[in-house]
Amino acid sequence: MANTPQAKKRIRRNQRRTEVNGARVGRIRTFIKKVEAALASGDKAAAAQALHQVQPELARGVAKGVLHKNTASRKFSRLTKAVSAIA
Repeated sequence: MANTPQAKKRIRRNQRRTEVNGARVGRIRTFIKKVEAALASGDKAAAAQALHQVQPELARGVAKGVLHKNTASRKFSRLTKAVSAIA
């Protein structure tokens, strides 16, 4: 257990940051799932629209430090490739 006031404060702060960061990652996942759902239904227009919304969310995740830059780049690249592959 934390003994110093600073350690107790760090525990409180870490709990708040964990909640905020979890919400951010969850929001990004939701946007990615919208693209994947549009891909599964075969609707290219909806998939392209959803992809257009995912890109700034991934960038925001990188800026806020909840995603690594390469992870966001990889996810966006794979989604873009999948949307482009729809006939």
